[in-house]
Amino acid sequence: MIRCNAIGRSWLAAAVLLAGLAGPASAQDSWIGSWGASPAFPVGPELNNATVRQLVRISAGGSKVRVRFTNETGTQPVVIGAATIARPGNAPGSIDPASSKPLTFGGATSITVPPGAPAISDPIDLTVSPLDSLSISLFVSRWTGPSVVHPLGVQTAWVSLAGDSTTAPTLPDATESTMRYLLSRVEVAAEGGTVVTLGDSITDGYGSGTDGNRRWPDILAERLTKAGGPAVGVVNSGISGNRILHDLPEQMFGPSALSRFDRDVLSVPGVRWVVIMEGINDIGHSGSAGLPEQAVSADEIIGGLRQLVARAHGAGLKAYCATLTPYEGTVFANYYSAEGETKRQAVNQWIRTGKGCDAVVDFDAVVRDPAQPSKLKTEFDVGDRLHPNAAGYEAMANSVDLGLFK
Repeated sequence: MIRCNAIGRSWLAAAVLLAGLAGPASAQDSWIGSWGASPAFPVGPELNNATVRQLVRISAGGSKVRVRFTNETGTQPVVIGAATIARPGNAPGSIDPASSKPLTFGGATSITVPPGAPAISDPIDLTVSPLDSLSISLFVSRWTGPSVVHPLGVQTAWVSLAGDSTTAPTLPDATESTMRYLLSRVEVAAEGGTVVTLGDSITDGYGSGTDGNRRWPDILAERLTKAGGPAVGVVNSGISGNRILHDLPEQMFGPSALSRFDRDVLSVPGVRWVVIMEGINDIGHSGSAGLPEQAVSADEIIGGLRQLVARAHGAGLKAYCATLTPYEGTVFANYYSAEGETKRQAVNQWIRTGKGCDAVVDFDAVVRDPAQPSKLKTEFDVGDRLHPNAAGYEAMANSVDLGLFK
């Protein structure tokens, strides 16, 4: 006979009550990441009594939506006085008022986000399809200090200093910006998985064209949608100028890939795969930014990649490494050197030999000039001999084996 004392009976009753409140596991929603923009350092304009409206094109669809706002690199509390999500209207920066829904946080319409923290909205019942566009409006009711932004939005945002206009069809007296403000992710309720693309400006979409959604992760999302099957979300975690090994707090280039990996990759719901394309700025920035003390060897870059892969594997993810693309002749002063090219080739050789990564995504082979492999193909060059243009990004995305994401 098993005897149960008063403490044991109380514990058992509490356990039964909690089990009843939790409900069956099958009743819980499964979430995946469907859009992302990684926060850099707080280098954006100061906001106060301002409404910001931002347009995002998601990748995977779902039956519910929630939004992740960010103050993770901020130095001041951010007070979100109100936030809404809506379908875009016909005019630039407008919304369809009938579709507007308030976002809440634990049932409240406002929240104070301390420095170093994100804020995730409550789920809302909103059925969205793959590649839908959504308009997210955010009212910041008090002074932010320099705001937390994703500097290279490659997408128009609208900023109004006329108070809470989150439900207005068009923001009053709005100015345009191409930064992302205090917004880092859209997540959807769906069965499937997420691929995160971790990288620098080439993943971020530099030179792909504003408002076109022609970054290579965008085109990969289109291909995955067309292929059908279980939902696969694509979250772009590129930051222009990013490096594996170093931060540069006074500029837009950080945090480093090593320091932001947990935040920008492992925290994404449903993440199963990460495509890592980092290292070219570790080679070039020490010269172009006049930071000789931050020069690194190929072995140090490879060591950083090994760390990222190990952390991905530790979380049960597949880690795919992308080769570094050519950059000889770049217009950025002191960025290219023969020594740097030797480092790039060494890093690419390590990636191609498959000594650490689960698969190779050979972007270098796609965009290099066969006659001069240290240079971009002219038809893929945006004009600075470092970044691909929209055609180059499309070729890169089309080269990715979709079988990697089954």
